Amino acid sequence: MRIPQVDLAAQLHALKPEIMSAIEDVLESTQLFLGPHTRAFESEFAEFCGVSFAVALANGTDALHLALRATGIGPGDEVITVSHTFIATIEAIVQVGARPVLVDIDPVSMTMDWRQLESHITPRTRAIIPVHLYGRLAEMEPVLEIAHAKNLVVIEDASQAHGAVDSKGRRAGAIGDIATFSFYFAKNLGAYGEAGAVTTGSRELDERVRLLRSHGESVRYQHAELGFNSRIDEIQAAILRIKLRRLDEWNRQRRAHAARYHELLGGLPVRLPELIDSGEHVYHQYVLRADRRDQLRSALDTAGIGTGIHYPVPVHLQPACRDLGYGQGDLPVTEEVARQILSLPMYPELQPEQIAYVVDALRTACLAEPTVPRG
Repeated sequence: MRIPQVDLAAQLHALKPEIMSAIEDVLESTQLFLGPHTRAFESEFAEFCGVSFAVALANGTDALHLALRATGIGPGDEVITVSHTFIATIEAIVQVGARPVLVDIDPVSMTMDWRQLESHITPRTRAIIPVHLYGRLAEMEPVLEIAHAKNLVVIEDASQAHGAVDSKGRRAGAIGDIATFSFYFAKNLGAYGEAGAVTTGSRELDERVRLLRSHGESVRYQHAELGFNSRIDEIQAAILRIKLRRLDEWNRQRRAHAARYHELLGGLPVRLPELIDSGEHVYHQYVLRADRRDQLRSALDTAGIGTGIHYPVPVHLQPACRDLGYGQGDLPVTEEVARQILSLPMYPELQPEQIAYVVDALRTACLAEPTVPRG
């Protein structure tokens, strides 16, 4: 049996007639960006998230970049975030001329350890970017309390948490001052290519992002400022509208798969993701931790099972980020987690027999004698 870590084809086959019809309609209309599907998707996604405004963009990195610019972050400012994230979080901060200040993560949730925030706040700090990772929300209430007390902007990086809910019933994208989403094709809500969005309850921030996404143009050929080109394709907006209607059900299926993994993997020498008892985790990834991670991954690969590592090298140790001034040992929990994490197959269409096969292969690998690398 071969089981991919993510099976995009299974989802496409179920939606293909509807998807192809929508694409054909867009092509026939010849309105290929910022058209009726974009406007409808923005309205529908805002309603889904429980906010007043959503702006559809070309990709998730642009969403982070424009959210920072819209909130006035720029040269000389500091933005606190984490290293255990995709590099786009840090790229966007650097792109606006600000300095990323990195804090360690909580060892259980693997999201921002809010207890470290106050010791990293300086007179230059302007914003905090908590990253909702693997489908689990960062612990937002203490972040918000600290930010409000210090007059700091809170930007949610919700690129892996479409539909996740906190203990107060708020969805990802409706908790901070502004939030960013990626619709990269492998996300819980994915385009067939690239797309992104910003959500906010602020009309002013909504208007700023809209201006920035289309060359600072308020009226055709009237440019209020120098902006960017981050217009979503109308085809992607049409596809996202179709998928959005199914997102809650897909997330329910992901939670069911995670519960089954949790049940079957109990007792093995691996650390399973915490089952939260309030709110809703949407399991963009099902990530366990193991000291013998690389050997387990190799064994699963031999059994035809795809896995992932999200992410093997923390951002603060990436060659591109040497100028930030961090080194080995500066973020010990992040570094330990990066050595241990392993993402198992996770997608809504995953079948019970596939989960059983993954678990059996992992059990066999865990019980096998450790191999000693030749030196």
